[in-house]
Amino acid sequence: MTWKDTDILDWLLTDGRFLPDLDAATKALGKEMLDIGVPIWRFRLAIRTIHPLVAASSAIWERDSGSIEPQEASHGLEKRNDYIGSPMAVIRETSQPLRQSLISLSPTDHDAFHELHARGASDYYGVPLRFSGKGGGIAVFVTDRASGFSETDIAAFNRIALGLTPIVEVYRLNYLSSAIAEAYLGQRSGQRVLGGEITRGHVEQLDAAVFFSDLRNWTGLSSTLPASEALSLANRYFELIDQAVTAHGGEILKFMGDGVLAIFSESELGERTCINALAAAHAAHEMARNADQPLATDFGVGLHHGRVSYGNVGSERRLDFTVMGQAVNVAARVEALCPRLSQPVLCSKAFADRLPNSNDVLDTVTLKGLSAPQEIFAP
Repeated sequence: MTWKDTDILDWLLTDGRFLPDLDAATKALGKEMLDIGVPIWRFRLAIRTIHPLVAASSAIWERDSGSIEPQEASHGLEKRNDYIGSPMAVIRETSQPLRQSLISLSPTDHDAFHELHARGASDYYGVPLRFSGKGGGIAVFVTDRASGFSETDIAAFNRIALGLTPIVEVYRLNYLSSAIAEAYLGQRSGQRVLGGEITRGHVEQLDAAVFFSDLRNWTGLSSTLPASEALSLANRYFELIDQAVTAHGGEILKFMGDGVLAIFSESELGERTCINALAAAHAAHEMARNADQPLATDFGVGLHHGRVSYGNVGSERRLDFTVMGQAVNVAARVEALCPRLSQPVLCSKAFADRLPNSNDVLDTVTLKGLSAPQEIFAP
C-alpha cells in the first residue's frame, strides 16, 4: 500500500500542532501514520532538556501496546554504558540520520538494535530534528515488516521530520519554561506565572500557615568548612526540608542563604493547614535524625498562621513571586527563639489555636515589629 507523507504533514499543520505535549503528539502521530498505511511498529520522539534532574525526555508509541510511559534520563546520561555507542548517541553526535537493518545483526551492533530485533523489528531509521536555537530532537521510526522500510518510506520520513521539527521545538520550549519556572519558583507559583500572572503588583491576599526554617551556626560552619562541604551541607538541608514540605501539601517559596520560607495555603488544605505545616516540621527533623549522612548542625522551624500578600513584587525589570506581610515576619521571629528556648519547633498562638491538641505556653515575648507581647508554644 502506498501512503502519502502530505497526509501526515497536513495533519501536523491542522490538528497535530494543537496537541498539548510531546507524549500526546507522539501517540497521536504514531496512530495517524498507522491509519494511512505507514508500515510503522514503533515511533519515538526525544528531546534534550534543561532541568535540574532531567537531561533528556522521550515519548514512545508502539502499534501493539499503544501507550508507553514517557521516559526521562538523568544527568550523566553520556557516561552510561547503555547510552555510549547507542543509536541515539550516534545520531546526536553526528547530527546525521541513521539507518540500520535489524534482520541480520552482528555481535558488535549495539544492544538497543538486538533488543528491537528480539521483539520482531526488522528496520530502524532515526533522524535528527534540528532546532533554530540550541539543542535538538530525534525522531525514530521502526518497522516489523519483513522487507523493512522502502526507500520511498525513508524519503517520506525525512519530509515528515522537517514538518515535525518546529512543532517539537515548541514542545521543548514549553517543557523548559515549566521546568525553569517550577525549579526557581515552585510548582504552584511557577504555573501561575506561566499562566499570565506576571504583572508587578499582581498580588492576592490569602490565609496560610507560614513555615520558616533556619540552620544553626551557619556563619561559623561556612567559615570553617571547605566550600564544597558547606555547600553539600546546605543542599542536604534544603533537600530534606523540600521533601517534608512538599509531602504535606506545602510549597517552598524561597531559599534565603541558610533559611527556607514555605507556605501551606488554606485555600488548598482547609482546616488541615496548620496540622500539615506542623507535620512537615516534625518530618524534616525525623529525616535529619535518620539520614545516612547526618547534618553537621541543627535547624529550627518557626510556624505562624495569618494573612499574607502572595504574588509579584519588585522593580519594573526584576520581579519576584513570593509572600509578604507581618505573618512572614512573625514566623521568622518565632524561629529565631528556637535556640534560646532549646526547641526544634516553635509556633505562635495564632498557629497553636488551629491545632487539635492543647499546647503549653513556653514563653511570652515581645517580637520585633509588634507592640503586644506574644505567647510562644512548642507544639
